[in-house]
Amino acid sequence: MEGLIMTAQLLLGLSILVGLHEFGHLIAAKMFGMKVEKYSIGFPPKIWGFQYGETEYSIGAIPLGGFVKISGMIDESLDTKSLNAEPEPWEFRAKPAWQRLVVMMGGIVVNVITGVIIYVALVYSQGESYISKDEFNKHGIFAHDLAQEIGLQTGDKIIKINGKDFDRFSDIRSGNVLLGDNSYYTVLRNGETIDIQIPNDFLNHLTDKNQTVPFVDIRFPFKVDRLAPGAEAETAGLKPNDIFKTVDEHVIKYFDEFRDVLNKNSGKEITAVVDRDGTEKELTFNVSDEGTIGFFPEMLIDITRIEFSFGESLSRGSEQAFAAVWLNVKGIGKMFKGDVDPRKGLSGPMGIAQMFGGTWNWLRFWTLTGLLSMVLAFMNFLPIPALDGGHVMFLTYEMVSGRKPSDKFLEGAQKVGMVILLALMVFVIGNDFFKILS
Repeated sequence: MEGLIMTAQLLLGLSILVGLHEFGHLIAAKMFGMKVEKYSIGFPPKIWGFQYGETEYSIGAIPLGGFVKISGMIDESLDTKSLNAEPEPWEFRAKPAWQRLVVMMGGIVVNVITGVIIYVALVYSQGESYISKDEFNKHGIFAHDLAQEIGLQTGDKIIKINGKDFDRFSDIRSGNVLLGDNSYYTVLRNGETIDIQIPNDFLNHLTDKNQTVPFVDIRFPFKVDRLAPGAEAETAGLKPNDIFKTVDEHVIKYFDEFRDVLNKNSGKEITAVVDRDGTEKELTFNVSDEGTIGFFPEMLIDITRIEFSFGESLSRGSEQAFAAVWLNVKGIGKMFKGDVDPRKGLSGPMGIAQMFGGTWNWLRFWTLTGLLSMVLAFMNFLPIPALDGGHVMFLTYEMVSGRKPSDKFLEGAQKVGMVILLALMVFVIGNDFFKILS
């Protein structure tokens, strides 16, 4: 069932984005009087469609893309039969270069607008919640194994990033830091200030399949939030709002300490003392083989919440949308420099589906769809023949030089571009399978 939910979310998100992208081409082409023969979400074979005016609208069986077929344009269909005749006034090739450029940019522009609208709507409806630097530094960080490998320790207080002040805990794990060159943290440890370098290839370790947790977390005191029905915690008499004082004679202040004691006593019986409304209670638990007793903790830490006006949301959402594009640029740059392994940095359909998760969460769905819209716009703008960016590149050359590349050249470039895209698709899909099986 989880797999079906992941797939359904992926297909819905892609269908929305591809449909809008191709609609951007369609509406721009019709605006300049070009004949649009076909508009399809998904690739053939066709599973449903209808004719409206001069255009056939359809849904294809392969839901990993879409297309519009504009008369007189050399595209992925490689239909060049009519190109030997004189161009008709409604054909793509008969129009001025600037109009053809607008048509090719139409899909990219619509995806950017869609992404910005989604980000703005999320900021306006959800606001922002974060843990401030001062708040998490009351207790310091919890360093997982990967953080310890670069020199961080549990209890460290991170006071600067790359020598600069910062506002919130999420800045520590932001893409700007992890995708930067020669990034470092300045930490306060036992009254001493230390710089901890972040290796340039650190993202390779973060994207490792076996790395299932963030490299750093907030270290937080806690109380019992709610119990898992029928679990050991409920059977043993634990109550919501209980605060653990000792477990197996170990004084407990932070959740990571509690979790560590349980892991060391998995499959065993332990005794704990809890504070319940100012009275201490002694309880006995049988710890599961997984090192759990069955309750959900509540962090005893202040979370800052910000609401934004519509005007503020426009600015903040737009900033976040374009920041997503910039992070993709930096990520690709890291791959070209060899700091990030493409096998770990690139994800295909199955990898993206896993990001959506096995439960339907509309907030996560729209967050990822907004991100994918900006990524789709960026990827389509790359100057690769068969992508919109390839057409933009040739049209820009035509406008600057005054010379149009020959139809034969454009046909050959389209074939080369398709080979590149097919090779990339085979790589990312095969890479997804390898990640799942490894």
